[in-house]
Amino acid sequence: MTLAVVTGAASGLGAAVTHRFAARGWHVLAVDACLGDSGSQGATTTDLDQVVARDSGHVTPAVVDVRDLAQLRAAVDAAVAQHGPLVAVVAAAAIIDGGADQWDTDPEQLRRLWETDVLGVWHAATASVPHLLDGAAGGGSAAFCAIASAAAHRGLWHLSAYCTVKHAVAGLVQGLAADLNGRGVTVTGVSPGSMDTPMLAATARLYGLDDVADLARSHTTGQPLPADEVAAVVEAACTLGPAVHGTVLQATAGFSE
Repeated sequence: MTLAVVTGAASGLGAAVTHRFAARGWHVLAVDACLGDSGSQGATTTDLDQVVARDSGHVTPAVVDVRDLAQLRAAVDAAVAQHGPLVAVVAAAAIIDGGADQWDTDPEQLRRLWETDVLGVWHAATASVPHLLDGAAGGGSAAFCAIASAAAHRGLWHLSAYCTVKHAVAGLVQGLAADLNGRGVTVTGVSPGSMDTPMLAATARLYGLDDVADLARSHTTGQPLPADEVAAVVEAACTLGPAVHGTVLQATAGFSE
C-alpha cells in the first residue's frame, strides 16, 4: 500500500488534498490539531471525522498538533509501520492573524504564527523525510509539499506577521530542496490565492468584511478559488518529479495587490 501524510487535513485545502490522494488509491494519514473543539481558530474532530467518512477505508485520522514534534513523529512512524511506504507529505496546517500595522502588532502574534505556520512545516519535514528517503530508495520517488500563500511573494496590508512566516515557508522549501538534491525526494511549495475555505472567512473578519468575495477581487476570476482546484495543483506538485524540485508554485489566479 502507498501512504501519504497531510497536515491540516480536517478542513479547507488539507481536506481537499486528502480526498484527492484517497481517490488515487493511497492511504492517507490525516493529521489535524482540531483546535476548533476548544473554541480556537481551526477545525473540529467532527470535521476530521467527516473527512475520514468521505473516503472510508483510505484515511486514518490523527488528532495531533504540528507544533509537537514528538507526537507528530510518533503518528507518522506508526502510519508507515502499518501502511507504508511513505511517498507524499503535504504540510497544510496553518493559522492566520493580523489586523494592524506592523509597529502596532503584538510580537506574540508573530510567535503564534511562527509556531504553527513555519515550525509546523519544519516538524512535518523532520518527522517524514527519513521515511520519504526510504520510499524513494531503489530508484523510486517521493515528494514533500509545503503550503505557502500569495503572502509568500508580496506584502499584504495589516498582515505583516503572516507575510513574514509565509516568506519563511518559501525559504524552507528551497533549503530543504537543496538538502535533498539528487536523493529521489521532490520538494515543492504551493502558494494559493484566496480560497473558499474557513481561513478565508477568518481573513475577512480581520478586515471587517462581511463577504469573502471581497478578498478575491484581485483575482482574474473575481471569485475565491475552489479548494479542490488548488488541491489539483498540490497533487501535481507531488507527482511531477524533478522538474518542479525547489519551486514554489503559485496557484493564485493572477492575484495582485
